Amino acid sequence: MTSPAGDEVQLAALHVGHTVDHLERRIRARFGDRGLTRAALDLRRLVDEVESVTEQSNVRLRRTTLIARTTSVTIVVATVVLLTFSLRNAIRDGLERSEDWVPLIESVINDLVFSSIAMLFLWAFPERRERRTLLRLLHRLRSLAHVIDMHQLSKDPEQVSPGYTRTSESVTHGLDADQLHHYLDYCSEMLSLTAKTAALCAEHSTDEVILNTISTLETMTTELSNKIWQKISLLPRPEAVH
Repeated sequence: MTSPAGDEVQLAALHVGHTVDHLERRIRARFGDRGLTRAALDLRRLVDEVESVTEQSNVRLRRTTLIARTTSVTIVVATVVLLTFSLRNAIRDGLERSEDWVPLIESVINDLVFSSIAMLFLWAFPERRERRTLLRLLHRLRSLAHVIDMHQLSKDPEQVSPGYTRTSESVTHGLDADQLHHYLDYCSEMLSLTAKTAALCAEHSTDEVILNTISTLETMTTELSNKIWQKISLLPRPEAVH
């Protein structure tokens, strides 16, 4: 991707990691060692893992692709040589009747079919091999997004309203309006950073399955964040947001 100025634009794991670190410190400074703080630490570990895995995957992909392409070319050359040798022998032996050519034609077709199947498999093998590794990481990021959503699920904005009536089954979050605003805002930021971490997987991959999975995860985190901001809109405006 390039910017309007023509410079290359790339999402950097280093900057994403620093942003997650800063968010974790902000959460810890305000709420201490709560579950949301630990979720931020989990996200930071996933950023490091995504960076490490994608770099290793990129190296393996180049190496495996080179081997697969070389093997494919070898198969093509070997098939052409064998077919040429078979046809030359057939012509030299003097196959005069049309039915004498049937076994040879069948053999040629079988060789072409099997070599084509082998080439298609080898051509797709490198990306399919690395796809499994990246999909496992994306699955963990999806699970973390749901964990973050669970943290905010019981944070009912009605509890800070003057007319709120508590029931015996109400889950008390113990936060005032200002604290709740910060808590929900942190959840929204963490969901956004979860999507950014998933996008790091696309920096070294053009696999359609990976890109579609990332797009689905980004859509999910956006929808979850929108629900959080609906809660925030019901809160009294805090004096300051840090």
